[in-house]
Amino acid sequence: MISKEKPSLTAIVLAGGQSSRMGQDKALLTIGKQTLLSYVCNVAQESVNWVYIVTPWTEKYQNIVELPCCYLLRETLVSSAEKSNCPLIGFYQGLEKVKTEWVLLLACDLPRLNSTAIKKWCAYLTDLPQDAIALLPRHPKGWEPLCGFYRSNCRSSIKEYLDRGGRSFQHWLKDHQVIELELDNRSILFNCNTPEDWLNR
Repeated sequence: MISKEKPSLTAIVLAGGQSSRMGQDKALLTIGKQTLLSYVCNVAQESVNWVYIVTPWTEKYQNIVELPCCYLLRETLVSSAEKSNCPLIGFYQGLEKVKTEWVLLLACDLPRLNSTAIKKWCAYLTDLPQDAIALLPRHPKGWEPLCGFYRSNCRSSIKEYLDRGGRSFQHWLKDHQVIELELDNRSILFNCNTPEDWLNR
């Protein structure tokens, strides 16, 4: 049974990728009159209370994100030996600001994402088992970690995993209970990595 109660919710949008296969910054690609990053943030904000964009390049995106209750957070390297971060590190750093029980984690390159789907997904959160750490779509090779929900108290578990040298979302999730988010239409997870992907969006 789906609860109609809307949970207090925060979204974290990750915009830290190098976009090497795209050949240009994916976050700055345009949909109509807005950037892809702005589009994803706008969609998220229709269903959540706060949106945090985690990126190493806060200056680059400062002028394109002007939504109320939308904030830029600078992602920093966890050690001087690393040349770049990974999505799990960006998520970990964003979680420091989250005060709500649940957080919606999104990649910045989801041009088919829509608020109708997010609102439907949110309704499942109040009925999840207390020991479930996440509600995520599944694909044949594992979970879809960058379009789903996590309990914000998972931050301590991520820290332990990162401190052991771990960097993989999939490996971290294997140690926890994750509930599958069943999708009516999997095309909503379509993301853009190459110019061809963008043309076929």
